[in-house]
Amino acid sequence: MSPRLSRLAQQIGRLGIALCALLILDIALRYFAPANGFTFLVGLALYITGLLLAIQLLRRNLRRMIWRLRNRIIVAYLFIAFIPIVLIAVLVALGAWALIGQTAVYLVSSELDRRTAALTGVSHMLASTPVEKRRTTLHDVGPYFQTRFPHVQLLIRNGAEERFPQDSNLAAPPPGWKDASGLLVKDGGLYSWAHVVQGNTEVTVLGPISSELLASLVPGIGEVVILRSENPRLTRLPRTRSGGRLAAPVNRFDVDIAWPMPLTFSYWDTPAFPKDQTQSDLYLLVHTRPSVLLAIMFTQVNFAQGVLALFFLVVSLLLLVEIVSFILGFSLTRTITQAVHNLYEGTERVKGGDFTHRIQVQGNDQLAELGRSFNGMTENLERLIVVEKEQERLKSEIAIAREVQNQLFPRGSPEMKTLEMTGVCHPARMVSGDYYDFVRLGDGNVALAIGDVAGKGISAALLMAAIQSIMRTQLTAGVATYAAAPGMADGGRRSAFSAAELVSQLNKQVYANTAPEKFATFYFGLYDDERRTLTYTNAGHLPPLVMRDGKAERLEVTGTVVGAFPFARYEERTVDLRPGDLLVAYTDGIVEPENEYGEPFGDDNLIDLLVRHGHRKSEEIIARVMETVEQWSGTAELPDDMTILVARSV
Repeated sequence: MSPRLSRLAQQIGRLGIALCALLILDIALRYFAPANGFTFLVGLALYITGLLLAIQLLRRNLRRMIWRLRNRIIVAYLFIAFIPIVLIAVLVALGAWALIGQTAVYLVSSELDRRTAALTGVSHMLASTPVEKRRTTLHDVGPYFQTRFPHVQLLIRNGAEERFPQDSNLAAPPPGWKDASGLLVKDGGLYSWAHVVQGNTEVTVLGPISSELLASLVPGIGEVVILRSENPRLTRLPRTRSGGRLAAPVNRFDVDIAWPMPLTFSYWDTPAFPKDQTQSDLYLLVHTRPSVLLAIMFTQVNFAQGVLALFFLVVSLLLLVEIVSFILGFSLTRTITQAVHNLYEGTERVKGGDFTHRIQVQGNDQLAELGRSFNGMTENLERLIVVEKEQERLKSEIAIAREVQNQLFPRGSPEMKTLEMTGVCHPARMVSGDYYDFVRLGDGNVALAIGDVAGKGISAALLMAAIQSIMRTQLTAGVATYAAAPGMADGGRRSAFSAAELVSQLNKQVYANTAPEKFATFYFGLYDDERRTLTYTNAGHLPPLVMRDGKAERLEVTGTVVGAFPFARYEERTVDLRPGDLLVAYTDGIVEPENEYGEPFGDDNLIDLLVRHGHRKSEEIIARVMETVEQWSGTAELPDDMTILVARSV
């Protein structure tokens, strides 16, 4: 036997193999010896083996299914509560549907039968009335006919013919008809009729089954419809509707109930006796609602016995299902409650400080695994408490570090005659590696800076603090050079800070005092309040934007990052800021967040945002940028530090 067949045999077991053998034998015997007694025995053995195999597979799969605690609870709930409720609901719904539908059809069909019986009774009376009184009698009973069947036609033959109404063109029925009554199909129409033969007198009455008649049978019950099958002899017979409107539902359970009933009828051109009448080609369909029928049926029909029988049936089924459900539910929940009790006792002991307690574990299901996990938890609980205390200490220290870092950011911007400055930093973690600053210089001008340290967390925050300290130290110590004053016709020189020199010195000190892999992007600018000029050096930072007349101008990068190469050279550039210009500097946390499709926010979206909202106050611009970027990423947790600096020329 191949390994594949061997694995299959192990899965289905001996019962599965026996079932397959019996099935083959049963097919062969039914083909060659269908009437043999041995064939019956093989078939019986086949059914018994199949039942045993089904029980075995059910038990095997049930064990797998209820291994998890959640599945056990669900199964227990199904057997205890859900299945009985569903069964009751289904039984009640089906019983109510059948009872209401059958009752509605009964009321309509019985009224039609009563009216047909009235035609038969009047026909017998007319047939036995003397000839000289027949016209008077016909004149008297004619209105009665019309109230029961609108457009009724009557023909009396006894040598002469009497008709009602007098202009009726009703023809005599084909020869061969004896006494008959009921429904009749004639010339593509459906009628209720009666035919009585007494001696030489024949009385024929036809009342058309019209929409008007159907609506008058049980007024207000709903819509009554006569349906036909695809019998070729009924192709000319139209579908007849009562035209009655179905009443509006009283509540959501007051649904439309439709119930059909086959009708017994005869064909006009085929004389028949009652036993020869046809069924199942015509159907009476009644659309009604429970609220409508309840208002009618208890005043016309006594349903006490049927309702009582249905009640006892439902109660018996409910009791049987509840007993079985209780036994199964108790068996399943007992293991759950015992395990929960053991866990409760163990947690109480641990709560009291006894970490040596172990709960008793039995079995090999999820509850047993839970008990083993609890025992392992008590072994490691003391160690975890020590770790938790250490984490609390670290969190406290990080909170202090964040508070210290918040003190490093400028609390406000220096007041300048021609420039308003605002900055915000939102850290991705408790501390940030981004940096921005405003420093008022001794000559009345201002230095502004923004930077982004590689990495996140404590190490990045420490490097950020070092960069701020170095920059402010250099500004305070007065690292100065002499440069030609821009705009001076005589080429005169004046004392000024050099942005390129300051960044160069910053690069050397960061490189000398940090690890080789630590570096930062840095943008530094010196603003001249009198001349409205901004002299800057960009050390690998994202190019700031100057928004002017609805257009964006990027300020170029003039050098590499600080802290990576000790002898890197930096250049500086000068840009004039006109009244109304907006300078926006930012870190990559603004433009790099991605949306759900992996698309970064990007410079273009930022520029578009600044064009639309550049006329607002700086604080409003920053708030709108932060809000838009967070909505773009769609996550509450920031992927990177978000820092933005806005300076407006006034």
